[in-house]
Amino acid sequence: MNKGPFANCPWMKTTCIIVEDIQIAADFLKKFCEKSDLIAVQGHFLNVEDALDFLDEYKPDLIFLDVEMPGANGFELLDKLTYSPKIILTSSKTEYAFDAFQYNVNDYLKKPFTYKRFLEAVKKVQAEMTLPAIAPTPAQAPVMGSDTDFLFIKADDKLVKLKKDDILFIESMRDYVKFVTAGKSYITYSTLKNMEEKLAGQAFVKVHRSYIININKIDDIRGNTIYVQGNTIPVGKGHRDELASRLNIL
Repeated sequence: MNKGPFANCPWMKTTCIIVEDIQIAADFLKKFCEKSDLIAVQGHFLNVEDALDFLDEYKPDLIFLDVEMPGANGFELLDKLTYSPKIILTSSKTEYAFDAFQYNVNDYLKKPFTYKRFLEAVKKVQAEMTLPAIAPTPAQAPVMGSDTDFLFIKADDKLVKLKKDDILFIESMRDYVKFVTAGKSYITYSTLKNMEEKLAGQAFVKVHRSYIININKIDDIRGNTIYVQGNTIPVGKGHRDELASRLNIL
């Protein structure tokens, strides 16, 4: 671990640490931080364990986090964090981009990255840090038109940006789920339980062990069958009460 003096970190700069096991990559990142004059590097750590010891005590604003390292990887560090710093993941591989979005990291830098790309990521993080924190009310949570009301799903060997309001329903397919929209379907590796957790409190409800529907897209319900733009969705016996409680029945 290489920890710099805190006296040299002006308060107006964004404080950060670098978690990177390759020294040349860490030095490269440090130079960019110094060049930008926006970031104060508080330390460099070669592994997750040492980084967590530091983070528990000092809590910097931002972590530049490599994914692949000896021992625990970068995602395991995210699982163990005790607070919510900004995260910029760094990796030479694009295959981790999907996991990065699932962890809601702030940006993803693919090595080798340019100074321009680095600066874009830093300024994005700093802009987010200056936004006022507004806790959503119960009435705000289901709103589908805000800037963050989308999912990135890995389908057809690429990340697809899918607006939540475009989703008609989600269907379980064993170890995969299918997102059905009016114009197209997308299959990605996940579980219905995972989707249920991520969409909790929004305009989605599980109506069957194999289906989650967007209640805004229901055309009508006849008996134990929901009709959604030409699609028929069964209602499971154990999900009828939850569905009824979510519908605006006159």
